[in-house]
Amino acid sequence: MPLMMSEEGFENDESDYQTLPRARVSKRQRGLGWFLCGGWRVLCGSCYNCLVHVFWRKKTLKARTVWLGCPEKCEEKYPKNGIKNQKYNIFTFVPGVLYQQFKFFLNLYFLVVACSQFVPSLKIGYLYTYWAPLAFVLAVTMVREAVDEVRRYQRDKEMNSQLYSKLTVRGKIQVKSSDIQVGDLVIVEKNQRIPADMIFLRTSEKNGSCFIRTDQLDGETDWKLKVAVGCTQRLPAVGDLFSIRAFVYAQKPQLDIHSFEGNFTREDADPQIHESLSIENTLWASTVVASGTVIGVVIYTGKETRSVLNTSFAKNKVGLLDLELNRLTKALFLAQVVLSVVMIALQGFVGPWFRNLFRFIVLFSYIIPISLRVNLDMGKSAYGWMIMKDENIPGTVVRTSTIPEELGRLVYLLTDKTGTLTQNEMIFKRLHLGTVSYGTDTMDEIQSLIVQSYALVTSQTSTSATSGSTPSRKTQQSGPKVRKSVSSRVHEAVKAIALCHNVTPVYETHASVNGEPESAEADQDFSDDNRTYQASSPDEVALVRWTESVGLTLVNRDLASLQLRTPSGQILSFYILQIFPFTSESKRMGIILREESTGDITFYMKGADVAMASIVQYNDWLEEECGNMAREGLRTLVVAKKSLSEEQYQDFENRYNQAKLSIHDRSLKVAAVVESLEREMELLCLTGVEDQLQADVRPTLELLRNAGIKIWMLTGDKLETATCIAKSSHLVSRSQDIHVFRPISSRGEAHLELNAFRRKHDCALVISGDSLEVCLSYYEHEFVELACQCPAVVCCRCSPTQKAQIVRLLAQHTANRTCAIGDGGNDVSMIQAAHCGIGIEGKEGKQASLAADFSITQFKHIGRLLMVHGRNSYKRSAALGQFVMHRGMIISAMQAVFSSVFFFASVPLYQGFLMVGYATIYTMFPVFSLVLDQDVKPEMALLYPELYKDLTKGRSLSFKTFLIWVLISVYQGGILMYGALVLFESEFVHVVAISFTALILTELLMVALTIRTWHWLMVVAEFSSLGCYLASLAFLNEYFGIGRVSFGAFLDLSFITTWPFLWKVSAITLVSCLPLYIIKYLKRKFSPPSYSKLSS
Repeated sequence: MPLMMSEEGFENDESDYQTLPRARVSKRQRGLGWFLCGGWRVLCGSCYNCLVHVFWRKKTLKARTVWLGCPEKCEEKYPKNGIKNQKYNIFTFVPGVLYQQFKFFLNLYFLVVACSQFVPSLKIGYLYTYWAPLAFVLAVTMVREAVDEVRRYQRDKEMNSQLYSKLTVRGKIQVKSSDIQVGDLVIVEKNQRIPADMIFLRTSEKNGSCFIRTDQLDGETDWKLKVAVGCTQRLPAVGDLFSIRAFVYAQKPQLDIHSFEGNFTREDADPQIHESLSIENTLWASTVVASGTVIGVVIYTGKETRSVLNTSFAKNKVGLLDLELNRLTKALFLAQVVLSVVMIALQGFVGPWFRNLFRFIVLFSYIIPISLRVNLDMGKSAYGWMIMKDENIPGTVVRTSTIPEELGRLVYLLTDKTGTLTQNEMIFKRLHLGTVSYGTDTMDEIQSLIVQSYALVTSQTSTSATSGSTPSRKTQQSGPKVRKSVSSRVHEAVKAIALCHNVTPVYETHASVNGEPESAEADQDFSDDNRTYQASSPDEVALVRWTESVGLTLVNRDLASLQLRTPSGQILSFYILQIFPFTSESKRMGIILREESTGDITFYMKGADVAMASIVQYNDWLEEECGNMAREGLRTLVVAKKSLSEEQYQDFENRYNQAKLSIHDRSLKVAAVVESLEREMELLCLTGVEDQLQADVRPTLELLRNAGIKIWMLTGDKLETATCIAKSSHLVSRSQDIHVFRPISSRGEAHLELNAFRRKHDCALVISGDSLEVCLSYYEHEFVELACQCPAVVCCRCSPTQKAQIVRLLAQHTANRTCAIGDGGNDVSMIQAAHCGIGIEGKEGKQASLAADFSITQFKHIGRLLMVHGRNSYKRSAALGQFVMHRGMIISAMQAVFSSVFFFASVPLYQGFLMVGYATIYTMFPVFSLVLDQDVKPEMALLYPELYKDLTKGRSLSFKTFLIWVLISVYQGGILMYGALVLFESEFVHVVAISFTALILTELLMVALTIRTWHWLMVVAEFSSLGCYLASLAFLNEYFGIGRVSFGAFLDLSFITTWPFLWKVSAITLVSCLPLYIIKYLKRKFSPPSYSKLSS
């Protein structure tokens, strides 16, 4: 393998890049065989794509200048802001549905055979025997598609008709969501969906910022803080937006939802005002305003919005079983043509042999029975009904009724994290101070210590105030280090946790009597019950909620200050001097505060243990305790502080501001200045927070792993969080190593990192979306090959399109069936790209469950859905499909024997109604009752998930099992026909009645032979079908003749009630079925399948 080069060799020889195979998969020989086996379809598709490219050339996306409130100034025509999820329109519906049906060989074959009956010389039997079943199948399909289309149309119409307030020179007007244009100034109220991608200009909140919910865009339920453009926020009134001349320059529309670059320019100011715009100034479509009222200028609409660019269009899903049956029907068609040619050859190619060849092809057309499609479609509907009626998985909905068998063939399960595996509810579990640790049961001790310490502080400050002296901090510091008491250490730790964060308390506004909200500050209710905390991370909210529970409450925060309330009710105010937000690179966040009462400046910092270990003073417990907490599945944060003198802070501020103004390497210089502060910090505590998992996630994941399903977790969350959840949910077992793929940006780095990963064995892989992108662009095949060998893979910081890309890659490279499961709008693309998509109705709305093929209410239900319903659907459909084929082949074998006896005449053995009756009332119910059959009880399938592994090998329906059924059909058809001819030589005219009766009995006995678990409906179906046949003998006598002219051989009722008839029919039936019963008994005794060993 070229990837196994040494690092040295790699460094020295750049030309080795050329020798690396891009993707060996694509290098296949293309010849006549390739063309006949589907190459024609590839070529037609390529031609179609070329034509589309020429005539419907995609518009190239460009950067744009958008004038505030002036859509008419736009240089280009931008797309309409409507949502459209329909597959067809009024003109394409019928052709589209017909194409989807007739692209399958099976349906196309039936159409050709049915059309051939309009040619008089090829006509065999009645037209209705060919056209009625085909029309029925098409009608059912069209009705089902039409219902789905109407539902999609209604959903789209509802979204497009939502009303929004638009600001114009003449004031506010109401517009529909679909009528919003680029350049419009749109007002969005609290809890309203943002209709298009906008730049945030103004808000009703005094601090110039607001929160938005992004769960339908990135899947994360925590709120995001957005900041209004300073220039427009400072304007005295909303109407002044029209009195200024300003424009926004925005980059071209792109996929990345986490970044944006643009500028805001006000031209009429002197000098011109320029403000740079970043992601925090944007309001993306499909997000929801969580606080205040916002005004924004629309920059992208419709197809160009981030949410639509990240959504893939739904495709028509076809099950693997349907594809396998399609292949088998091609083999049957080949057999049919060969048999017809043999008949003509034995005839000696005399007369109009070409016409006779076609007559034989039509005559043997029962080899591929049209009832196969009908039976399978009805079976799928029955499985869907059974899934929805299962009391063990309440609330499950089957939205795509065509692929229930896929649930029994899955190899890869790709799952979202937030809301799917976890509840996204954080709970503070552990506080560790080095010598002492507090858990959930000892939190009351912390509470009492905090109450004591703040009571002491209050009394100290009051005495110092009366004596008129303030103890100097410097004198305190310069003294010898005294070991602090537990009480003071708890006090410091809780205070640090209450101050070092990005959390904002939000108070609900109550409308006043005249109905105008936010009219006065007094209307706001500042009580504890009315307060909710908002932050960009649920961990931070959990920490602040915990400090509130032990007595130290965050009551207010704006961009410049924050206030805490002590247990005694005293308010402590702090000025925010600097804040250093959390980033994936730094893995920590910091804040510099000045306490109002004392003027003390303190630098607080918290972050991941890997980042903080080198920053804090030497200690011997941090690493060990972090490991202990991580094993419990807790998310750990290390908290530290450093006191700064006024001079130290001033020096830092000057250097920091200078670094922020530099043009080159700004981020590096800023990081270097901040790092100068991050030295020898005092370690205060270690916190442990638990992200609660969904009910029974661990046993469900273990069940799926034992079933041979490989689980990949794709999440938009941070690397540390994703790794932590992978461990706590037992996605990665405790004994397994984890290989974290280093951040890479170039081909060379990707090469080295893949080499490092190749040397690891049996370890889980954790990779970020950016690194994944680089790997896939250079070493797609190698990366997928390595990742597929891992027991578990975690991809973090994934965009919705990346999730879908990973699903498609797995399907393409491994040729195995994939299943995607998620609960948010950001999972829709992944769900639609997978062979089988499962949506969970969760806190993040119903978008995923509506787009999915199957909708469940809890993650744990997936176990029963796959192990029980997946197994049953696949096994039953495989048995049903093969039995229906057997039913067609046996009658074709009899026709072949009959034609060869009658000098190779292309005359049908059974007339119209007998053929229709044979496929419907005589055998349909017993055959269809196979959908009630089960080889393993549900409890057994869940107890031994290893049984599921066999299903993925596809042994229930393969060329081997198919050939066995072909042999059975040929044997039984030969025995029935020859038996009838041999035993009834003297009453030769009765041969139709004899052979048909034996045929019906054989079919009923074969159903009984195939069934593994009897159901009372199966018994009813067997006996009612037999009864129907016996009753119909009385009035179908004219059909029991041979050929079109019945030789005067009408059915003689007195003859069929004689003993010779009965014993001879019984003998033929016995010879055709008894050997098969004996073989089945011996096979069960000497080579039983694995499931029968368990059930015994």
